[in-house]
Amino acid sequence: MLKIGVLASGRGTNLQAIIDACKNGLVNGRVELVISDNKDAFALERARNNGIEAIHVDAGNKKKHEETMDKILRNAAIELVVGAGYMRVLSPWFIKRWYGKLINIHPALLPSFKGIDAQGQALSYGVKITGCTTHFMDEKPDHGPIILQAAVRVKKNDTRDSLAERVLKVEHQILPRSIDLFEKGRLIIEGRKVNILPGDSWLNRYSYPDVFYSEGY
Repeated sequence: MLKIGVLASGRGTNLQAIIDACKNGLVNGRVELVISDNKDAFALERARNNGIEAIHVDAGNKKKHEETMDKILRNAAIELVVGAGYMRVLSPWFIKRWYGKLINIHPALLPSFKGIDAQGQALSYGVKITGCTTHFMDEKPDHGPIILQAAVRVKKNDTRDSLAERVLKVEHQILPRSIDLFEKGRLIIEGRKVNILPGDSWLNRYSYPDVFYSEGY
C-alpha cells in the first residue's frame, strides 16, 4: 500500500478526493500525513476527521520550513508527496530531494494559465476550453512533466466560480488516478514527457460527459 504525504494550504477538497479514492479501493494507498503552511487550513481538519496525522509547519523561514517538511516525510517513510492546493513555490533543494516522487495538480491545461487564479485567467482570455493538469514537479512552478490532463468546456454564461467548480470536479478524478498510476509503476519520466505504460482505464469506471480525458486516464 503506497504511503502518501499531502501538502495543502486551503480547503483540502483534492485531499478529500485522495482520501476517498483510497478508502473506496480506487487507489491502493493511504494518506499517512498532511502538512500545511497555514495553521487554519481546513485541510488539517479534514485530515484529523479521517484519522490522519495533521501537521502545521510554520513557513516564516523558507529553508527551515522545507527542511522540517523533508524530515517529517522521510521519518514517515512517505513514498509519494502530493501537492493538493499547496500555495508555496518549493525550492530546487526540496524538488531535487523528491523529484519523481512529487506530483501536483493545476486547474488549467498547462502550459496555459500558470500561477494563481487559472480559471479567472481563462475567462479573461476568452478560451473556449480549459481544464486541469497533473504533473511531476520540477524546479519551475507549474512546469514539470505532464502526467494527465482533462479538458472542460467554457460555457457562455460561466463565471469564475461556476467554471472553477466544474474544473474542480475533474481535478478530483485525475489526481487520484495519477496516484493510482504511480502506485502501479506505470509512469515513466522521459525528459519532458511522461510515458504511461499500458493497463486498466478509468474511463468506464469514473468519467463525466462533456469532459475529454487524455490517454492514460
